[in-house]
Amino acid sequence: MGNTLDPRFDVEKRKVTTMNVKHVSVLAGGASLLLASAAGAALNGLSYDVTSNMADGISGHWTARIYAELGAGDRLDAVYGNGSNPLSMGTTSSLYQNSFGGNTSAAINPALYSAFPSLVYDSWVTIGLEDQVDNALSDIGMNFGADETSTSDGSFYVTPDDAQGQEVGGRVLIAQFTTSGSDSLLVGTVSMQGKNADGSNWTAESVSYEFALPAPGALALLGLAGVAGRRRRRA
Repeated sequence: MGNTLDPRFDVEKRKVTTMNVKHVSVLAGGASLLLASAAGAALNGLSYDVTSNMADGISGHWTARIYAELGAGDRLDAVYGNGSNPLSMGTTSSLYQNSFGGNTSAAINPALYSAFPSLVYDSWVTIGLEDQVDNALSDIGMNFGADETSTSDGSFYVTPDDAQGQEVGGRVLIAQFTTSGSDSLLVGTVSMQGKNADGSNWTAESVSYEFALPAPGALALLGLAGVAGRRRRRA
C-alpha cells in the first residue's frame, strides 16, 4: 500500500485489434484469451494497458486502463447500457477501491497522490481524463458496486463540445481497474456512441471484452486480447 510508484509511467500496452475472425483462442505464456470481432465499424476495437503488475503495485493486485480505439478525428461521447444491451464492467475477483477515490475520474484529486500514493491505483470509469482537472464527465442511472459498474438504462458521458472525448493517438480512455489475483480477468460489455471526423454519428452496441494479466514471460510477447462482436449504426 505504501509503494509510491505511479503506474502511469510504467505501461505495458495490450491492444485489441479488429480482425475478421471469430472465437479464436490465443495461448501465450499460459494466458488464454478469446478473440471475436466484426468488421466495418468506426470503432476499431478496445485495448488495454497494464499499468501496474503484481510486483510493482499494491500487493496481490494488478492495474489496467481500458481504451476505445478510434480513427483520426473521431470522438467518444458516451458509454451506456439499455434494456436490449445492458452495460457491465468488472472483474472475476474483486476491485481495489481507494477511500480517497471515487467511482469516476471526476472524483480523483491528483493533489492527494503524494499524501496517499495508493490512490493512483483506484478503480474508476471515465471518458478521456484520469482525474478531476478540467473534467466535464457526468453520469446518470449508473450502478457503482464494489466489484462491478453496471446499468440497463444509464450512461457516463460528456457533451460533444467537451474536448476530452476527442481521440488522442487514436484512442480514448474509458476506465481504470485494479483487480486482485494473477488469474483474475477484467470482463465487461459496453455500448458506445460518438462522432466521426466528418461530424456524423456512430454507435457501437454490446462490445464485450475479456482482459487478463499476461504471465511474466509473456509481457513482451502478447499483443492481443479479446473483443467481442458489435453492431454499429451510422447517422
